[in-house]
Amino acid sequence: MQIKSATSNIRELLYWSYANLAMADYAVTKNLEKYDRTCFMIRSRLFKGLSNNTMHMKSLFDDEKIKLNAGAKCSYCGATDSLSLDHILPRHYGGEDSGDNLVLACKTCNSSKGDKDMLLWMKSHDKPIPLMVVRRYLKLVYNYCDKNELLDKKVNDIKDLKLPFDVEQLPINAEKLERYVSMFM
Repeated sequence: MQIKSATSNIRELLYWSYANLAMADYAVTKNLEKYDRTCFMIRSRLFKGLSNNTMHMKSLFDDEKIKLNAGAKCSYCGATDSLSLDHILPRHYGGEDSGDNLVLACKTCNSSKGDKDMLLWMKSHDKPIPLMVVRRYLKLVYNYCDKNELLDKKVNDIKDLKLPFDVEQLPINAEKLERYVSMFM
């Protein structure tokens, strides 16, 4: 099954992206060089479970524990010097000024990212992003869309809205998830 982004609603895209991320996480954890049958089963079952409401995305609290255990380093590049706080979803476009939306970032990454969408920024710099940060990003996007009644809207219906994320950057293609994998998960 492959999701077609233009005809899907935002909820389906976010569920598919989250399921792809779970598949990538499993592959990284198992040190796989390529996705195997189990990876695709994980993605399929999670997407189906999220879609029929028998499974749920883990809470941001789970990510917070990972963030705290990671120690003081940039969430984007792993640097340990000149750290500051960065909003994953930019405040300028409606991202919340809350702990859930904040990560540590070195001043270089923070100023380079500015108020850009995190995934678009990382793509333009051709840098990998830790899976934990992408997972947190997807949860924040889901919460934002839920709060603003966008989950059941089609992609084409929200493309022109000023949002704190770029809907076209959601990681719906598993084969391109390699750029989100890094050694400092």
